[in-house]
Amino acid sequence: MKTNVGSIDRLIRLLLASALFYLGLFPYSGTGLGIGLVVAGGVLLVTGLVGFCGLYSLLGIQTSQPNEQL
Repeated sequence: MKTNVGSIDRLIRLLLASALFYLGLFPYSGTGLGIGLVVAGGVLLVTGLVGFCGLYSLLGIQTSQPNEQL
């Protein structure tokens, strides 16, 4: 699996994931919106840590530079 998410994109995903986790676990805890926010945060967290986004792959988007790929 090639990396298709660049370093700046990964940082943004991780920051956004932490914000969504906070919102889903504290202000909207126990609601459908809270569960949705936690799930969305989880997806962003995984794609940010792994460096691969399946949607980017389907759409042919690549934000990583050739020297960033593993």
